[in-house]
Amino acid sequence: MKYIVVGSSHFGYEAVETILEAEPNAEIHLYERGDKASFMSCGAQSYLEGICTSPDEIHYANEESYKEQGINVHLNSDVIDLDPEAKTITVKTEQGEEEASYDKLLLSPGGYAPKLNIPGKDLEHVYTFRGRDDAEAVKARMEDAKKVIVVGGGYIGIEVAEAYVRNGQEVTVIDAVDRFLPTYLDEEFYPTLAAEAKDKGLDFKGNEFVQEIKDENGVVTGVVTDKGEYKADTVVMAVGVRPDTAWLDGKLELDERGFVVVNEYLETSAEDVYAGGDATYVLFNATGKEAPIGLASNARKQGVTAAKNALGVKTEVPGVNGTSGLAFFDLKFATTGIKDATADSYDGEVESFYCEEKIRPSFMDDGDVTVEMKIFYDAETEVILGAQFLSTEDITHAANSISLAITAKMTLTDLALADFFFQPGFSRPWNFLNVLALRAQGSTYGATKMLF
Repeated sequence: MKYIVVGSSHFGYEAVETILEAEPNAEIHLYERGDKASFMSCGAQSYLEGICTSPDEIHYANEESYKEQGINVHLNSDVIDLDPEAKTITVKTEQGEEEASYDKLLLSPGGYAPKLNIPGKDLEHVYTFRGRDDAEAVKARMEDAKKVIVVGGGYIGIEVAEAYVRNGQEVTVIDAVDRFLPTYLDEEFYPTLAAEAKDKGLDFKGNEFVQEIKDENGVVTGVVTDKGEYKADTVVMAVGVRPDTAWLDGKLELDERGFVVVNEYLETSAEDVYAGGDATYVLFNATGKEAPIGLASNARKQGVTAAKNALGVKTEVPGVNGTSGLAFFDLKFATTGIKDATADSYDGEVESFYCEEKIRPSFMDDGDVTVEMKIFYDAETEVILGAQFLSTEDITHAANSISLAITAKMTLTDLALADFFFQPGFSRPWNFLNVLALRAQGSTYGATKMLF
């Protein structure tokens, strides 16, 4: 059996390893358009901030490690066409184009970071931030940049902005909406985020549309929006990710946005062709509907699932809760399941509750450290649907706990009385997760009372 895997990131890596574990002597070919395999983009901020000294440290596999396992790895090999009837792919290399046949094909087309279609978008020192090449270019620019504009206040834009601020540059983030990180944390958390940005020297301009990047003799000099003009010598565009699937149009079924249509076994419209990663949808447990949730953890599970099905082991891909944990300077936050931005997709009435609570007893040296919390639940059944957490403390593990609660269809009562340990150095007698559920129900017993 000959297996071809296209794309060496999270999906491709897990697909290869799963096949290899089941069939040690299988013929496996791994194609990667870049000159390095399995770059972990999630670690790119660590490289910008100097935690990693080389992008080579952010690879969980490389050409040598694949070859040592007997994998036929093909770098600088861009798969540009597919013939499902003939069961062949067309590969573009430095030597030209060539065809390769397969018995089973596992695709991870991935996505690309677009630029706004505005004047000046192709000037020197106008960057995107996705993949190793972008990471190296943005890192190299940190030596000379003085005034940086980041277009887009999502996670990618904010991680680049934070890295430049830490490096001493003057940084402004511009977004068309009124706050940054709007799809990660709801509005109740924004005052804390905004205060942290101001304290660290990061400027944010919301409700502004970027219209042009100005230059003099090809050198970036500023950014023009519908409300003003800002000086800059460096611009990073972080305005989303689109599926990189144009080459599959007419070969596989795609939806109107370009995502590859797959079933619960990650089978595409073509026989013996499977797909996963950022160019596919996943089942969002909280709503029971498919959604584009581009997380490494999702792609890893898809890689295992697709490989098992290619091996003949019928396996359904698990649903996910979109759980993620992030940091912003001294703040740590995490989210899982439904939030304000996705509540409308739920078939039922959603209720939510926000509060702030101390993490440990007041008598501890750090007893004044608090956590901001918000929980979502079904208004009728009180089944938990999602939650968000923010603190200077690392409370991101709480999102994992709520993710399990969502999958298990726990209710507020279940969470309110859940068994969490108590030790003053770590928590209160009622864990903050207990308190969140109790307060949402309006009955806190002695959970929130301090008699000293």
